[in-house]
Amino acid sequence: MRAIWKGSVSFGLVNIPVKLYTATQQSSLSLDMVDRRDMGKVRFKRINENTGQELTMENIGKAYSYNGQYVLLEDEDFEAASPEKSKVIAINNFVKEEEIDTIYFENSYYLEPEKSGEKAYALLRDAMVQSGKVGLAQFVLRTSETLSVLKPMKDVLVLSKIRFAEEIRTVEELRLPPQSLVKPEELKMALSLVNQYTETFNIGKYKDEYAAALLKVIEERASGKKGKVRKLVVTYTNTDNLIDQLKASLARKKAS
Repeated sequence: MRAIWKGSVSFGLVNIPVKLYTATQQSSLSLDMVDRRDMGKVRFKRINENTGQELTMENIGKAYSYNGQYVLLEDEDFEAASPEKSKVIAINNFVKEEEIDTIYFENSYYLEPEKSGEKAYALLRDAMVQSGKVGLAQFVLRTSETLSVLKPMKDVLVLSKIRFAEEIRTVEELRLPPQSLVKPEELKMALSLVNQYTETFNIGKYKDEYAAALLKVIEERASGKKGKVRKLVVTYTNTDNLIDQLKASLARKKAS
């Protein structure tokens, strides 16, 4: 793995030199865009709108439109805006993880200590394990400020980006049913069904089955075959018949 960021984690006056690594990877198949007529790969060009010329990466910069004029930014400008946040993941508070709604979570990263910070790294990790708390921190990754959660996962500290409150859309425009719509008998039976399906979480039992199925279709296409397309007809629940459907669901689960 290649580190995407180097700096330190701080809590109180303790500073731990660390490297940041991407913790996840895509399981979906990588598909290219092609011209249907001759299977030529579609390529995108970086074009200067003023001249129409294609640009190389060394000639491309980042700029902000300020009062109708572009202001070109260099790498040192991003760091100058907040040098401490560009180099330090500062833990501001410790909170209970269950207090953070899952809607806020984004990407996750591994934190690896530099050799000189191994003991302090272990100290922070073990303290969070013992306390049952996670750290809330802010720092700048690439060109934007990141709100993050630091938590121990076995021996490693995991940093997960979370969204700021203003990034979450309101639900006021959605038409949502009131809680009073559900009858007590229906709720009781639904809770029984939830309990029947309840088990200990095991991420290992869940696989990306769609990618494997799509690869099988690709292999059939490559061999000149065209598999039969399965049609799925979804039958929506009749809200006047919830009790019967819940009873049937409970019976099917018991039989399986």
